[in-house]
Amino acid sequence: MGGCFSKPKPVEVKVELSLLDKEKEVDGLSPNGKASPFADCRLNGALAHGSDDDSTLLPLGPKSRDYVEASVCHVKDLENGQMREVDLGCGRALLVKEHGEFSAMGHKCPHYGAPLVKGVLSKGHVRCPWHGACFNISTGDIEDFPGLDSLPTFQVRVEKDKVIIRANKQALQSQKRSKPMARCSAVINSSSGFSHVLIIGSGPAGLVCAETLRQEGFTDRIVMCTMDRHPPYDRPKLSKSLESTAEQLRLRSLDFLQDHDIELFTEKEVVALDVKGRAVTFEDGLRMEYRKLFIATGSKPKPMNYKGKDVRNVFHLQTPEDANSIAKLANNKNAVIVGTSYVGMEVAAALTDKAHSVSVIGVESLPFKTTLGEKVGKVIMKLFETNRVKFYMLNEVSEMIGHHGQLKEVVLKSGKVLRADVCVIGAGSVPATGFLKQSGIHLDSKGFITVNKMMQTNIDGVFAGGDVVMFPFPQRNNKKVNIPHWQMAHVHGRVAALSMMDRTTEIKTVPYFWSAMFGKTIRYAGYGDGFDDVIIQGDLDELRFVAFYTRSEEVVAVASMNYDPIVSRVAEVLGSGKTIKKRDVEMLARFGKTGDISWLIDKGAH
Repeated sequence: MGGCFSKPKPVEVKVELSLLDKEKEVDGLSPNGKASPFADCRLNGALAHGSDDDSTLLPLGPKSRDYVEASVCHVKDLENGQMREVDLGCGRALLVKEHGEFSAMGHKCPHYGAPLVKGVLSKGHVRCPWHGACFNISTGDIEDFPGLDSLPTFQVRVEKDKVIIRANKQALQSQKRSKPMARCSAVINSSSGFSHVLIIGSGPAGLVCAETLRQEGFTDRIVMCTMDRHPPYDRPKLSKSLESTAEQLRLRSLDFLQDHDIELFTEKEVVALDVKGRAVTFEDGLRMEYRKLFIATGSKPKPMNYKGKDVRNVFHLQTPEDANSIAKLANNKNAVIVGTSYVGMEVAAALTDKAHSVSVIGVESLPFKTTLGEKVGKVIMKLFETNRVKFYMLNEVSEMIGHHGQLKEVVLKSGKVLRADVCVIGAGSVPATGFLKQSGIHLDSKGFITVNKMMQTNIDGVFAGGDVVMFPFPQRNNKKVNIPHWQMAHVHGRVAALSMMDRTTEIKTVPYFWSAMFGKTIRYAGYGDGFDDVIIQGDLDELRFVAFYTRSEEVVAVASMNYDPIVSRVAEVLGSGKTIKKRDVEMLARFGKTGDISWLIDKGAH
């Protein structure tokens, strides 16, 4: 299964790709809270997880007021390998036909609400067209990330050549469900200085690790600690939606965590790790012992060297409070962004309809040149300039000047002086691993934790994941790499949890990330580090293109804008273990068949 946590299977990719005139992605928030439990139901003769609220299959005769039943199509309306979004009156479902059998499930991806009918159906799973999450069509279970929740599934039967779906109304409305989780059976004193599993960090790696342990039947104590004051929230949204609150962004509520016996310690910074005594020490002096430790501390802003660091109104975007302050201070004022990272550029885009002026300072000649290449970098820069963003490239900050401690000007090393009422620094990050330097945990020269394929460090019982690790990546012959993607952190958390329970699994995913600016979304899949050529299909000036990144004679990554779901399609092919040859992409470009990857099925993939 391409990109999923099971043995890879052959990939079947539909041959047509619809070119979207305008992306319809809604910049929605990640789901939060808990979904209702769902029992089993029978899907056209096959047992699978369903969305009934009770533990047994209800008879089809008497209509329960909690259920809806509808005939949605003729049996011949769908061919094998096709999907259709169908209306049941009080909600919609995704109907799938594969190998002559029908199945039905939620029609929206629980992550950001993408319409799964526009995704990729391949050998028992459907991949989200926006961010690549993968769902089993029989069980609805999430099998690749991003996202935390699975899909409800619904009962399907065929009568007199009519396809009939019976669904729980609440499940139709929620379009998501949580996997069943075990409870903690140990008698625990909340003030006890011991946890069977201690997780440092509450980002996606830490949260998925905790939830996976409970989903897999772990019944001992789990403590998750974070320097943040909030329960886990969707951090990538901070730079795209500056006025969102922590509650709006939250991934899981405190009630959810408590209901599943996942203890959360907020505003707790770990300052030391004693691997021999299996204990960590917090800044407030608390010492906690552990049996298993998972380090997922993420990254921190890269240090910068300039004068005037005591000036106020200079931000590293790290919390919802930072984001809210930036939006407020930039209102009809002059904003300066230092750095052309994705965070920096997303903040610049978000401020253009609030600030009087937005200036961006970058050390490279173009934004995103390293990851997306020169051609794509140029059109992105042009998009920003069209929206009144002024660039000062090949430049660095020399000094921040304030009046009564309040930022007034940013001075560049070129001598240029920029008016500034608020400054956001998005000049990259470094791993937050300073507390490990004397611990015995192996760190590389840049401070990253090195782990094996099970996410285990060189110390027994200590695992790590997310932005802080260098891990063996199968698509590069297990070369150790750092891939600081939100999606990849989810994968690390799951692999680490299973490894802790001696259920060893390996990373089988395709890296996937996205960036949204001015209503346009860049999607990217693969690992393009060290690419030596970029093959563009489509129209860059119209911001409707696909970029294939090649290394030697092989495609290693793909990016697109306004060509959904081609990135998810390519991710499916790469995740199946197939390769895409550079010559095939070049041939396709010559014949003008932009977006058509049907050739991958027969002659282009090996």
